[in-house]
Amino acid sequence: MTNPAELWELVEVELEDLVGFAQRLVQIPSMSGEEGEVATLLQRQMEKLAYDEVWRDEVGNVTGRIRGGSGPSLMLNGHMDHVDAGERARWRHPPFGGEIHGGQLWGRGSVDMKGALAAMVYAGALAKRMGGMLPGDVYVSGAVQEEVGGLGSRYLAKTLPVDRVIVGEASRNGIRRGHRGRVELNARFEGRSVHASMPDLGVNPHFSLARFLENLPSMKMASDPEYGCSSVAPTGIHSEPRGANITPSSVHLVLDWRNIPGERPEAIVGMLEAVAAQALQPGCQAQISVALKELSSYTGFQMTYPDTFPSFTTAANDPWLVQTKSILEKIWAREVDVGTWRFATDGGHFAAAGARVLGFGPGDDAVVHTFEECLPIEQLVESTVGYSALCLAGIVA
Repeated sequence: MTNPAELWELVEVELEDLVGFAQRLVQIPSMSGEEGEVATLLQRQMEKLAYDEVWRDEVGNVTGRIRGGSGPSLMLNGHMDHVDAGERARWRHPPFGGEIHGGQLWGRGSVDMKGALAAMVYAGALAKRMGGMLPGDVYVSGAVQEEVGGLGSRYLAKTLPVDRVIVGEASRNGIRRGHRGRVELNARFEGRSVHASMPDLGVNPHFSLARFLENLPSMKMASDPEYGCSSVAPTGIHSEPRGANITPSSVHLVLDWRNIPGERPEAIVGMLEAVAAQALQPGCQAQISVALKELSSYTGFQMTYPDTFPSFTTAANDPWLVQTKSILEKIWAREVDVGTWRFATDGGHFAAAGARVLGFGPGDDAVVHTFEECLPIEQLVESTVGYSALCLAGIVA
């Protein structure tokens, strides 16, 4: 293991540049599909920091590589997009100001996850600067469109095979070894439309939908001792044709299903089909399907895929997890908690492709997607040290 004091000192020397880079990332709005300017900044910074290779793929992801030995390869994975900032007046500090107040970097994307991305970019460069060949190749990736289904990391998982991946989503720098997945589903109830003055002549699908919704809470959900129960939440609804004086021919419901590891989308569809069949009134039909995502990146690349985030889990006694915890505790001189995320991440895409996945990142996940999003600078520094130490360590089998 590298000398902890030496690594901390090296990060301290780069502190002003590291924080400045994180600020510049936050200052550039980059909604999903609009990451081009951030990608340019990311690519130039990696080149400036002397990465061995830096490239932008056809999707618009930016990846830097530091060549290492024959050991397992490691990817530090972050994403460049963020959710909408919402009403500017509700922010305590401007959402794209990148301002620092009370030791915290404020702004949309500071925690989710431009701060971690900045830490990863500098971590790779600092690991190279420590001298000597790294045990294995290290990749740092800035992916597009994580917030809308993970287009960028889906592409990376297929085109850039790596052995290990560390995802930088917020965890207050605790290790996260898995999460439930997410499946977006469409439930379509079809009846027969008529003028609202003659409802007896039609089949109004609203009533079948109402019975379906009433029965959802009584479904027997799969459970796991570590991840809890799967859950389902109705999140959107609309009818066709639309009009206050028409009974619709169809009603469309959107469902957000959070699935425990091992629960497949096909099984989820089957469960919902059974509930829908029991809810149907005479003359009404129902169809349940996994939603499809059709997205175009800022480069013009188009991809259609099922709207799912795979779940993943790394065993609590996995040798790499044990090693990672030990390294971080030594370099940080504190105990490091190990847990799971409540939300889905791009880690599921890499795990589905065969990589081993862990995650940790600076910032509190409770402020993500809120008007209070801000990143403690001390956690930014700590994560940079941690990512660097893991780049320098040989990965156990």
